[in-house]
Amino acid sequence: MLIGSYSPALIAISLCVAILASYTALDLTGRIATARGSAIYLWIAGGALAMGVGVWSMHFIGMLALRLPFALGFDVGITALSLLIAVLSSGFALWLVSQPRLPVWQLAFGALIMGAGIASMHYTGMAAMRMTPGIDYDPTLLGASLLIAVIASGAALWIAFNLRRNTPYVRLARGGAAMVMGVAIVGMHYTGMAAARFADDSFCGAALNGLSGRGLDNLELVTSLAVLLIALLTSLLDARLQARTAVLAHSLALANQELTHLALHDTLTGLPNRTLLADRIAQAMQAVREQGGCFALMFIDLDGFKPVNDAFGHHLGDLLLRDVGQRLREDLRSQDTLARIGGDEFVLLVQLTQPADALGLAERQVVLINRAFQVAEHDLKISASVGIALFPGNGNSPQELLMNADAAMYHAKGLGKNGYSFFEASMNTNARKQLQLLQDLRNALELEQFQLYYQPKFDAVSGMPVGAEALLRWEHPQQGLLLPVSFIELAEKTGLIIPIGEWVLNEACRQMRMWYAQGYEDWRIAVNLSALQFGHAGLVKSVAAALARHQLPANSLTLEITETTAMSDADASMTVLQQLSEMGVDLSIDDFGTGYSSLMYLKRLPANELKIDRGFVRDLEHDSDDAAIVSAIVALGQALGLRIVAEGVETDAQQHFLTRLGCNALQGYLLGHPLPAAGFMADIQRAQAFLEPDKYRA
Repeated sequence: MLIGSYSPALIAISLCVAILASYTALDLTGRIATARGSAIYLWIAGGALAMGVGVWSMHFIGMLALRLPFALGFDVGITALSLLIAVLSSGFALWLVSQPRLPVWQLAFGALIMGAGIASMHYTGMAAMRMTPGIDYDPTLLGASLLIAVIASGAALWIAFNLRRNTPYVRLARGGAAMVMGVAIVGMHYTGMAAARFADDSFCGAALNGLSGRGLDNLELVTSLAVLLIALLTSLLDARLQARTAVLAHSLALANQELTHLALHDTLTGLPNRTLLADRIAQAMQAVREQGGCFALMFIDLDGFKPVNDAFGHHLGDLLLRDVGQRLREDLRSQDTLARIGGDEFVLLVQLTQPADALGLAERQVVLINRAFQVAEHDLKISASVGIALFPGNGNSPQELLMNADAAMYHAKGLGKNGYSFFEASMNTNARKQLQLLQDLRNALELEQFQLYYQPKFDAVSGMPVGAEALLRWEHPQQGLLLPVSFIELAEKTGLIIPIGEWVLNEACRQMRMWYAQGYEDWRIAVNLSALQFGHAGLVKSVAAALARHQLPANSLTLEITETTAMSDADASMTVLQQLSEMGVDLSIDDFGTGYSSLMYLKRLPANELKIDRGFVRDLEHDSDDAAIVSAIVALGQALGLRIVAEGVETDAQQHFLTRLGCNALQGYLLGHPLPAAGFMADIQRAQAFLEPDKYRA
């Protein structure tokens, strides 16, 4: 028998190729495990080609390492068949480990099929030499090579299946496993080679017209390494891309979670907002219908929050709202929901054993809010009005329950605030009236339903008219003429006071321009500003625009603001008032004496006029305290160089008293009622034509 020798260099190279092929196969299983859809089959096909070429190359290099005393060659067709067997075996292996589960029987069956495939590839490759006489094989070593092929295949499948997920240190584990698998594959090959027996007179039939061994080893090595490296690099690049995609997907998921949270929660307090509350109410209603029980919806509105916000600014108001939310949240049970639905309005959804339990819960909420809050070194005292709607009984939808709880809350406010009220059907009528009034108010400007009435002002000494105060009226299509007390609070609450106030300003300036053109150039038209108007950023521009539009001198316009509004944020008020004063507009402090003034700020305010509240004038004849207060206000105004106007003059005695004190101007029902412009001028002209001058004197 011929004894061959082996090239140590090619043996080493074949081992390296086997290890590289094993690592590539393990890495590709990771790609297949994370792929989706048709990409799985593309990876299996590409992986089968790369792994098959790798294993086949190792086998071919191992055969080229054999040195016999005659030339060797390889039949092209049979060699290609051995490559096909290697690729198909590799494809089967990759498909098997891509399955979600790999039970023992399936692993054993797969090891048998794959082992048989590798052995077939090896012995088909040996047959490609077309030896004459044929190769004899040692049965023991042949059996050993088959056993090694099956065991190595089983081990490879088990390792590949368990290392297909990207866990920590997975690449290190794959590297170690690839070395074990490479040694097993090489061991099977060289055991099979050792089983081959060549007769002394043997020669290689494929050496004449087959693939020559000269230089074929280098070509084979370069080709196989190129295929393996391309496959490995593709897998690694795909892994990096998947990692980046995973990071981006995670970031996107976090962003979506944050956006969802923002969409469903109040940004200031972190509590659920109206949208999430409606969903929780719907869920609670469904649970009650299916399982029984009941729940209460408590609409909580803070009493006295607006004065705190006005006095200390929005920043401190926001801090107070956070503290209120935190205090109410600490009293919650896990199954309850507290939401902030806007402004100083909170809603509490509480599960109840029986409806009567709502009474104690509502009392507790009122007591919790009534305790003083320590905010930015300020001790702040507020209270809460709570409206309660029960389910079942007070509504069949989240919107209806909220509306009814809101109606009950307004009822609690009407009873004196700092308390609670359960919803009753009669409250719905009032709620609907308010809602209808709001809808009508939104349309009133567009439908030109507003008009101005004018109440005259007279010089206290001469009795001559010196101007008028513009008073808003609403000609409601169903309810008739409405005074501001019926709708101004609603306009303030909804922000409609801003466009309404601009209309009043423009209409008053338009009317004053007409009087100015008729010769009443010394008159002034007075317009009241609400607190919301005064705090509006566009106030100064609106005043300037109205004066310019109607070509009216600025000193023909007097803007009246209440003492409380002027003093709520004195520094900010000073800035706005200074801008208006520099424009030439007269400024009047209305209802003086009813608020909490700082004389230091009052001295600095660029006001031209103080207006004594009608509450002090009304009881002048009977209350010495009111007379003393009015006397002090007049003296203070004169000391500061301000005009003094008294409103609410209804008797001759009041007129005489105020004139003697030194008031500059008077207005009230004694002197003239508010009337539309035509009626106002008719009264003025009638008085001038028919009444004696003494009628206008004190």
